[in-house]
Amino acid sequence: GGSSSGGIKGSSGGAIGNMAGASILGGGGGSAVEKQFLGGSEAKLGSLSDKLGALDVMGASLTSDQLDKNQSSSGNIPSSQKTAIPSHLYKLVRDLIDTEKRDFSLLELSKKREDFPDLAPILWHSFGTIAALLQEIVSIYPLLSPPRLTTELSNRCCNALALLQCVASHPETRSAFLSAHIPLYLYPFLNTVCEYKQYEYLRLTSLGVIGALVKMDDSDVIKFLLQTQIIPLCLRIMDNGSGLSKTVATFIIQKILLDDQGLDYICLTFERFSTVSDVLRKMVLGLKKQPSVRLLKHICRCYLRLSENKHAREALQTCIPNELRDHTFAEFLKDDSERLTRKWLQQLRRNIGDIQDNNNMLK
Repeated sequence: GGSSSGGIKGSSGGAIGNMAGASILGGGGGSAVEKQFLGGSEAKLGSLSDKLGALDVMGASLTSDQLDKNQSSSGNIPSSQKTAIPSHLYKLVRDLIDTEKRDFSLLELSKKREDFPDLAPILWHSFGTIAALLQEIVSIYPLLSPPRLTTELSNRCCNALALLQCVASHPETRSAFLSAHIPLYLYPFLNTVCEYKQYEYLRLTSLGVIGALVKMDDSDVIKFLLQTQIIPLCLRIMDNGSGLSKTVATFIIQKILLDDQGLDYICLTFERFSTVSDVLRKMVLGLKKQPSVRLLKHICRCYLRLSENKHAREALQTCIPNELRDHTFAEFLKDDSERLTRKWLQQLRRNIGDIQDNNNMLK
């Protein structure tokens, strides 16, 4: 039959929530969800062998003298940044292209990245550096399935990802970071389902890179991400991931929804909306057993934003979990620090025409 979602397009007339989130988002790769969200517009990573060949050439053919000359003559790095960053950091950046020194440089630079915000342009404009970081990432791919990744290799890759995160969040390098489609190199890590801690570290650090991108409230970032697999990947982590990974993945979906492009995209079809709604509902139910105020906050913001779409608002009237309509989470939200979350819940109920127990909830 036709859609009964009150205006959200779709070929299915079933009630919202009937889509089996576990089977769609489970270990099989989420192909059904990917088709709903991608619609043939998925950005492609390209031939892995070609990429690796290019990285080998860029990373191995550069001498230290050439890098010194490149860094000293580069017009892309403002002189103010050169004076602000200690000379030993430049040496650590140079050492990234030396495979024998790279492990130590990755560790030291990842520790210092927050102390030197302008490290990002140095990393981006230093010849061969980004290629070296990508080499660290793609070298892990063969170890993902079957699971053969060691904690040591996972930590090393996470250090490389941490450096990419500072590049992703810097205003001078973010646009180029997107233009190079570097976030796509992280998706194989987000696609893993192995529960070993070394794989969880990779997932969480990769989510951190995407989270740094969406935190900037840049519409170009959202536009790019909507052409990739990020929504189904995040939904699967929200459905099956660990506590912290769930929180970061939900934050990413929240930031996508807060952009008008993202809200329109998710509410375009019944299938997309119902898939997101179903995952959110399951997370709310899970919070009864394992409470998390931070996660609840992001879930409430997602629901509130969905309710700002006319057709989604009509559908939400029948699929909002009862736990968000009664006193289930009142105890967790009683502190003054959670005033904003309580306000969001109240506004959500107003939007969907449900004002029951609002006053009691806000006390």
